[in-house]
Amino acid sequence: MTLLKRLTLPLLGICLAFSFLAAPTARAHDAGTQMSAIAKVLLAALTPEQKAKATFAFADEERENWHFIPRERKGLPMKEMTPQQRLLAHALLNTGLGFRGSAKAVTIMSLEEVLYQMEGAADESKRAATREKRDPEKYFVSIFGEPADKGAWGWRVEGHHLSLNFTIKDGQLLRATPAFMGTNPGEIREGALAGLRVLAVEEELGRELVKSLTPEQFKAAFVATEAPKDMITAAEHKVSALSPEGLSDSELDAKQKKMLVGLIDEYLARFRPEVADEIRAEIAKNGPVHFAWAGGKERGEPHYYRVQGKTFLIEYDNTQNGANHVHSVWRSFDGDFGRDLLGDHVKQAH
Repeated sequence: MTLLKRLTLPLLGICLAFSFLAAPTARAHDAGTQMSAIAKVLLAALTPEQKAKATFAFADEERENWHFIPRERKGLPMKEMTPQQRLLAHALLNTGLGFRGSAKAVTIMSLEEVLYQMEGAADESKRAATREKRDPEKYFVSIFGEPADKGAWGWRVEGHHLSLNFTIKDGQLLRATPAFMGTNPGEIREGALAGLRVLAVEEELGRELVKSLTPEQFKAAFVATEAPKDMITAAEHKVSALSPEGLSDSELDAKQKKMLVGLIDEYLARFRPEVADEIRAEIAKNGPVHFAWAGGKERGEPHYYRVQGKTFLIEYDNTQNGANHVHSVWRSFDGDFGRDLLGDHVKQAH
């Protein structure tokens, strides 16, 4: 292939992709089309060796092998990408996230440099090992199946404290879960970025709601004196509703209901708006939502909360490192990795 042709194909793909992004009225199914267009551009820009690392069969078990800890991963790390490829990887990431979600994701990546400075940058004997573990470029892009407007495929961007998983079928985004974001430190307490709290809103909205509860309401919402050491569902491949459920939104007054909606909306704001709107409508259609709390109510005390309805679960935990290490996730009971809708499709096809 000539150099001109190698340059022209990605450029044509970019033009095609951004013609979709410029559509005057965004709809949820546009997300899958846009993801496909950008994913094709990214793959076209990779070398054969890079593409072999980045791509998997849709049915590969790796698609559900997600986690949020620093560990060895499959996929193509941003560290091994050229600047152009890295920008295209971020373009793909932005097809799934809203503005606030994108800002949180890249800031979470940047915290790896903070951990590197905290844990070993000043000690020459620890520097190399610490850099291997704490590296803002060790975030991996994986594409499962063939990006196309027909058939099923998916993609993931994942590394320490970030795992974003998307499943697409026939050009339509089916599911955007599991969606995990975490921060360590929860609050940076020294240096140029002192005061930065990437997931501060998630923490403060949960605290505001629990502090608004009457003694009777709090009795229903309170599930444990000691907050769990981590999210109860951790990185399980499939989750079910947790018990006890906690306090039903039917027992909240109007102001408290608004607080609960605001808390849920903060998590939905991680996704692109039209996807968030579809999830919001699904929640409204499926009955009561419950709020549960464990641990202390004051900032700096280990604490945990969850919000769950018939179809979804939010878990938030801040207990580690002196309650300065946050884990949070959005899960779908039947729909993680698109299981529910893909299953319906298989039944209909056969």
